[in-house]
Amino acid sequence: MWQRHALLLLVFETRVPGRPEWREWPPGRKRLDVGGVGVVETWGEITEEAQPVQSFRGYYRFSSDGAVLVSDSTLRFRSREEVERSLGEAQFVVDDVRDAPDRPGREMVFIARPAASRRSGRGGTTLRFD
Repeated sequence: MWQRHALLLLVFETRVPGRPEWREWPPGRKRLDVGGVGVVETWGEITEEAQPVQSFRGYYRFSSDGAVLVSDSTLRFRSREEVERSLGEAQFVVDDVRDAPDRPGREMVFIARPAASRRSGRGGTTLRFD
């Protein structure tokens, strides 16, 4: 029999609801030079704004052939309490919720672990292989 210590964590970020960040997205068009592709022009528009759901459409025009790709997206901004409840229902325990270091006040970083894990003295989970 031998033991191995492993740290089993689920770490992810989600935006802070109530901060309508999409309103701050740069207006107008942006041109990007994409290696191996060429110049791509991008722009977007909000198509629905109904808390907690926001829908938007992104456009990508390729200068090489004039093709335009359209991408429709919908984001749901969940509160900290909603995310913690969902994690609990999925058998996770939230160890910490932090600000994203590069976007303080705009994103929550959740650090969770499986509820069934036993924490060892070294901060990890003890796995036994018999």
